[in-house]
Amino acid sequence: MRNFDLTPLYRASVGFDRLADVMDRALSADVTTTTYPPYNIEKTGEDAYRISIAVAGFAADDLNVEVRDGAVIVSARKPETEDDGRTYLHRGIATRAFERKFALADHVRVEGASHADGMLHIDLVREIPEALKPRRIEIAKSAAVGKLAS
Repeated sequence: MRNFDLTPLYRASVGFDRLADVMDRALSADVTTTTYPPYNIEKTGEDAYRISIAVAGFAADDLNVEVRDGAVIVSARKPETEDDGRTYLHRGIATRAFERKFALADHVRVEGASHADGMLHIDLVREIPEALKPRRIEIAKSAAVGKLAS
């Protein structure tokens, strides 16, 4: 595996610590990371996104969605219950506990979450503050400039 030194990025920029951390996490990601549960990330609008996670076998009360340290963390734990005398010949619906973490970009907030038909949907929206939006600066014509030219 390759190791990348991100020191020049820290040396030549201010405020990009989070970007460097994301790159560092991505480059050092464990190859054996589980793919359970499967999920989709889709863009639903100009500044809107949706994370959809397949959570078959989990009720809404078994799921937990929280925002912490610039990330959405989804976890689930199925309460231990008796199988009511059931004997499974094949048990293919996994209801094992999991935790899945999604890093959020700056100014992205969770708008809400819903659970339907075995899917957990988390809606996200990017809200750029007015101070960071591009704005046109009018150039004032000064009387002093006219006097210097004459």
